[in-house]
Amino acid sequence: MKQTFTARVWREGDWFIAQCSQVDVASQGQSEEEALSNLREALELYFEPPTATVVPKVASIEVEVGAA
Repeated sequence: MKQTFTARVWREGDWFIAQCSQVDVASQGQSEEEALSNLREALELYFEPPTATVVPKVASIEVEVGAA
């Protein structure tokens, strides 16, 4: 499944920064094209389903809410 995202790109010194507007993911490159390509890869990794190497422990916790 493909999804379209918006990226902001700007220059900081010798680097171009590309940041996704919808998701808190950013990357950089020595050109605007490289920064966007690196951002594309970072987003693909961000949305890749996690693969557990260790089975996590599941626990329940009780929290008091609404008390001031």
